[in-house]
Amino acid sequence: MADMCVISQRMREEQKRIFRIATDPMRYGLTLKAIAIDSGIPFSTLRTYADGSAIMPITAVFKLCKALPTELLSLILPEGLAITANGERIDHDDMAAKALDYSMEYARARHPDSPAGVQIAACEEAVLTGKAAKLRAIGE
Repeated sequence: MADMCVISQRMREEQKRIFRIATDPMRYGLTLKAIAIDSGIPFSTLRTYADGSAIMPITAVFKLCKALPTELLSLILPEGLAITANGERIDHDDMAAKALDYSMEYARARHPDSPAGVQIAACEEAVLTGKAAKLRAIGE
């Protein structure tokens, strides 16, 4: 039973993270209202997923595949797994751009003048993880 509490808490935190990233104007700039319309999930229900007061069922994840990028939805999966479109062709230009973007962000995080010096700070870890998820989603 304790394992279920850990899993439930992790799901709530990842849900909040997904919606926080999706609605960040500097990242995806989506609104909950737009996500609700595109996914077919009622706005009031979507808001409970976004604030972590309800855990998304798998049916909601399926619906969100119509509204959110796969790299965001992949954040709810265990480390090393990603949601990808079946038969999706790799856009090599996009892959190269995202790989370069990740590499540049990594170099900034390891720079002595970064927030944690040559160590990676929590704020940098979050950014790197998001960029890595995009790469994984393209490459798998």
